[in-house]
Amino acid sequence: MPQYYFHIHNGSEVTPDEEGQDFPGPREAHAAAVAGIRSLLAGGVDEGRLDLDGRLEITDALGEAVRTVPFAEAVEVTPPGRENQ
Repeated sequence: MPQYYFHIHNGSEVTPDEEGQDFPGPREAHAAAVAGIRSLLAGGVDEGRLDLDGRLEITDALGEAVRTVPFAEAVEVTPPGRENQ
């Protein structure tokens, strides 16, 4: 099973993934990246902030970029005053 690495880019900081995770393919790695971003954002919301400026870069075992997932892609933001549909 292919191994994927999830490197977090937030501001000028990069948190590399040294261990990686096995997934059947890039689609499953992307789903895991979105779930990971949501978990990171939830921690910030618990502290009263929401920073959507980061991104998570998915690379393969050779270090080649597979996909970049912006934090903003992981959530849907509903502006204040907009009625739920």
